[in-house]
Amino acid sequence: MTKSLREPSLLQALICIVGIFLTIALGLLLVGISIHILVFLCIIWVSIHAAYLNYSYTDIQRMMSDSIHHALPAIYIFILMGMVIASFMYSGTIASLIYYGLSLLTPSIFLPVGLILCCLMSIVTGTSWGTVGTIGVVLMGIADAIHIPIFLAAGMIVSGATFGDKLSPLSDTTNLAAMTAGVGLYQHIYAMVYTTLPSFILALGLFSVIGLQFAESAIPIEQISEIQIALASLFHLDLWITLLPLVCMLVLSLLRFSPAICMTCSIVTAVIISILYQDRPIVEVLNALWLNTPANTGIENIDALLGRGGIYNMAWTLILSIMALALGGVLYQAKFLAVLINSFINKIRRFSTLVATTITAGFVSNLGMGEAYISIILNCQLFKALYTKLDLHHAILSRSVEEGTTVTTPLIPWTTAGAFYAATLGVAVLDYAPYAFFNLLNPIVSVLMAIFGIGLLRGQR
Repeated sequence: MTKSLREPSLLQALICIVGIFLTIALGLLLVGISIHILVFLCIIWVSIHAAYLNYSYTDIQRMMSDSIHHALPAIYIFILMGMVIASFMYSGTIASLIYYGLSLLTPSIFLPVGLILCCLMSIVTGTSWGTVGTIGVVLMGIADAIHIPIFLAAGMIVSGATFGDKLSPLSDTTNLAAMTAGVGLYQHIYAMVYTTLPSFILALGLFSVIGLQFAESAIPIEQISEIQIALASLFHLDLWITLLPLVCMLVLSLLRFSPAICMTCSIVTAVIISILYQDRPIVEVLNALWLNTPANTGIENIDALLGRGGIYNMAWTLILSIMALALGGVLYQAKFLAVLINSFINKIRRFSTLVATTITAGFVSNLGMGEAYISIILNCQLFKALYTKLDLHHAILSRSVEEGTTVTTPLIPWTTAGAFYAATLGVAVLDYAPYAFFNLLNPIVSVLMAIFGIGLLRGQR
């Protein structure tokens, strides 16, 4: 006889989720266990709780599979980004940008100018991942050469990439939040401008002030010259040719092709340039799409930078993301998160409390499920009726959900975004997170503005 499925009690949901947080926090910060193993232990933990609710092994396996299936587009992007980075390395695209960037960017203006460049790139392309994997890698190389701390540079890059991704009409999370909340895309973007622009201005101000500390730093002319000579010895650096893969990606993004098509076309363009212009053997170029290897300039940091990319080098990130998605699938479908959030949302009466709770719930969902897409859908569904009840426009719902999910995913090591950024930039999430000023400030600004009644749209028109 088949046992009927049960919903978890509030106590069981709390025990389950707190157990996950303690396992990851203690294992990662105090003991130093691999994050993959910690997530695996959490999968076992939550599966035991699901089994207690009468879910069979087949049910639990299906929950995991469904979650991974829904995130397949993001997994494809992982694979493509590995090939984009490798092909851009071989075509001389990254090398050219570093070569000329070293002549233009000084230590004092590097952080604010880099932030603006990342913002523009992610607004145009609609992808924070593509921004981090292209111009982000370039800026990391320049930062290292002019002696800007790499964790500070990584925080700046993540801030800029998130800002543009959040406001871009081409962004998948922006479209998903608007669609799930039941509002128009540009209504959603308009509502986000109220909180996003002040957060950006504050972040830009902080990076500008910090940049002034490097104003007296001597530009390492000899070291920069050495790097430029090394790059020129490895690549032909004509910008009109080497920038074609990046231009291809930007143009196709503006024409609203999907990110996968944009990346695939830019990979093909970069491969052709690598073979015909950089005179690289076709077998070597194609193999690099799987596993890129360090260059041989004699400059250790540049060699390591030019050796990034390739599908193989994304394996650490990809495996962690799949495991986190499996964990999130059980938490979501067995309703552990829904029970926890529903326990307090019906007691909310004030606008500011509702906004703060929505943002916090989004962050907690990211912690548990490791993926912004599922968190966006879950929280839009859970909070929609309450926003209607309090006569707040659903664009405020979609905005608050994005500020709790899209903005916070880069700050969590085991989310797909956090793992990708750490692997691509070569800086641990916990090292760059304190300097991702936009990501830290945006939720705070949103709550403060709600407290003072600024930017709160009423009704549904």
